[in-house]
Amino acid sequence: MSLIEQIDKDRLPQHVAIIMDGNGRWAKEKGKLRVFGHQNGVVSVRDTVEGAVELGVKYLTLYAFSTENWNRPKLEVMALMELLVATINKETKTLMQNGVRLNAIGNLKSLPDKCCRQLQETIKKTSDNKACTLTLALSYSSRWEITDAARKLAEDVKDGKIKADDISEEAFASYLSTSGMPDPELMIRTSGEHRISNYLLWQLAYSELYFTPKLWPDFRREDLFEAIIDFQKRERRFGMTSEQLN
Repeated sequence: MSLIEQIDKDRLPQHVAIIMDGNGRWAKEKGKLRVFGHQNGVVSVRDTVEGAVELGVKYLTLYAFSTENWNRPKLEVMALMELLVATINKETKTLMQNGVRLNAIGNLKSLPDKCCRQLQETIKKTSDNKACTLTLALSYSSRWEITDAARKLAEDVKDGKIKADDISEEAFASYLSTSGMPDPELMIRTSGEHRISNYLLWQLAYSELYFTPKLWPDFRREDLFEAIIDFQKRERRFGMTSEQLN
């Protein structure tokens, strides 16, 4: 039986989040510059997105560039930004063919103007697609996101748009950049690291975590399928007992 045949399509995670880690190490193992790993990581993104569409996963969020990544060597950051623009431009046709809607979260104002323009053009062009929403977390930090949400909420309380007594978990979540999306049921991290790395801290509260030693440029849709098979074997209790669920 193939991997995809082992998956129960009625119990798919609606939202899968991925930390794409290991591009630099993959390149180093091959005696190449780090940007070579980033370039090959694009192939993994394409295959993973198409695998998600093939399965019927509705939301896929990829950690593409963190606020901490700005601290990397300037040449690597510049190469990453150029690669981002080129990739979005090149992959727009594939997104349209697969019915994928592009979305982005993070401090997008900090991105170079060229990146922002290409990103917004593709977001607009794919806005009517329904098969899957692909969200790129760019210049993203969960602590930044939560702080930004708290600031906006405080301003609305000050302006009388919401009362302090009306602030609930649901109300606060509506100020996050992921508002309108379900929280991820499954988070995957590649490269063998066992950290969340400031990624979707609020949203991952009850997510199942899956770690694989595979470096991101080697990750393919079959690896996504294996992660979902593992996810479907788990009992998600949300604080209750097994007996309560049965």
